[in-house]
Amino acid sequence: MGFANAYLLKAGLREALIEPEPHPGLNIIITLPVYNESRLERCLDSLFQCVCGGGADTSTGSKAGASEFGAGLGSSDGADTESGPVIRAEVLILINAPSDAPAAVLEQNQTTLERTRLWIEAHKHPCINFHVWLDHSFGKKEAGVGTARKILMDEAVRRFSSLDRPEGIITGLDADALVQPNYLEALVEHFRSGSSAPGPDGCSIRFEHPLSGTAYEAEVYEAITLYELHLRYYLQAQRSTSYPGAYHTVGSSMAVRADIYCLEGGMNRRKAGEDFYFIQKLAQRGNFSQCNSTCVRPSPRPSDRVPFGTGRAVSLFLKGEDRLLTYHPEPFRMLGGLFSGVNALYSGPTAASVLNQLPGVLQEFLQTQGFEAALMEIRNNSSSPSAFRKRFWRWFNMFRIMKFLHFARERGFPDIPVGEAASELLRVLDPDHTGIPSVGTDPKKLLLIYRMLDLR
Repeated sequence: MGFANAYLLKAGLREALIEPEPHPGLNIIITLPVYNESRLERCLDSLFQCVCGGGADTSTGSKAGASEFGAGLGSSDGADTESGPVIRAEVLILINAPSDAPAAVLEQNQTTLERTRLWIEAHKHPCINFHVWLDHSFGKKEAGVGTARKILMDEAVRRFSSLDRPEGIITGLDADALVQPNYLEALVEHFRSGSSAPGPDGCSIRFEHPLSGTAYEAEVYEAITLYELHLRYYLQAQRSTSYPGAYHTVGSSMAVRADIYCLEGGMNRRKAGEDFYFIQKLAQRGNFSQCNSTCVRPSPRPSDRVPFGTGRAVSLFLKGEDRLLTYHPEPFRMLGGLFSGVNALYSGPTAASVLNQLPGVLQEFLQTQGFEAALMEIRNNSSSPSAFRKRFWRWFNMFRIMKFLHFARERGFPDIPVGEAASELLRVLDPDHTGIPSVGTDPKKLLLIYRMLDLR
């Protein structure tokens, strides 16, 4: 039996979607949900250019035929090279929409399927197999990127399970994103287990939006600069509180080990924010990581497909409905006062005495969350300080931090311009400017500094 059989029997949404057996050396599977997308070839081109080791040449494509299966098509296996081991990869592409989607969306999806089939026929890769299929059967309740990601990642798990390879790597990518040529090599190396310790459960992958160019109007690049600065400020602000589980939660820039995917119940089916909730679960395990040795370049384009996220933020900015504010720095300082004393909570002061020392806004929030009862339960079920910390951070997770920020917003700490917030946090992180230059509130200069902070 494969390691994922029980998971697939309990939580799988579809039967097997790919007929050909996977290559015995399969290391990594890239999952690619596609909805109403007209430029998928750009993403596929970037994947095709990935280096796979062993001296494999991917500079030219071949028009050798490939076999069809159902509504999809897959490229044939490449031959092993003599110059060393190669990375074996699959790219799973699900072109999807609900059955009641607008006719224009269904037509675009059909066009994308046909063009993708032709692309695969013309691009025989020595170590990457591409598979694509169309699914317009999504019901109204299940339609959305969460369901599409789950179907894809479930299929990836099924592929690895057939090889009994629980350490197989599954990545999330978006149809409008590009990857660096070392994307596959860097991820396989990042997950490679040492002789005495397992590799990471999963990772967030470095990403950088384009900040200039001719592909979009200047206002789009202005908007994406502000939005990415917000994402990076938010991450560094969380880390400044001593919270250990702070990672970027971007669906196009994440990866997970196949067995861990099953243990955590798979991807959720949310129509938006599916990446946030999924990565939060992985990070709480304590073995999540950051892969900075490669980079994904998400698109900065506006979009109204989901109620929040990158595309939505850019779209609202262009319409003049949102100037891209961000969370006030003060609530993070409040959390820092609590989180810095977590070790003392194991056997030290009572919950009441802890609350009395906190700012009023945080006291009020914790009372609404049942903090006293939660702390008692965590203490009673922890046999050591490390067990206590693990349980405490599972309770005070990324979602609860966000709830507090929203709570504080309504209690006198409204959102402020992202340049101001990012500049103020830098003064806290490096008050003497010994390692971080002072750049005022210029969003682009601040963003470049925050990118460097993330790399540290």
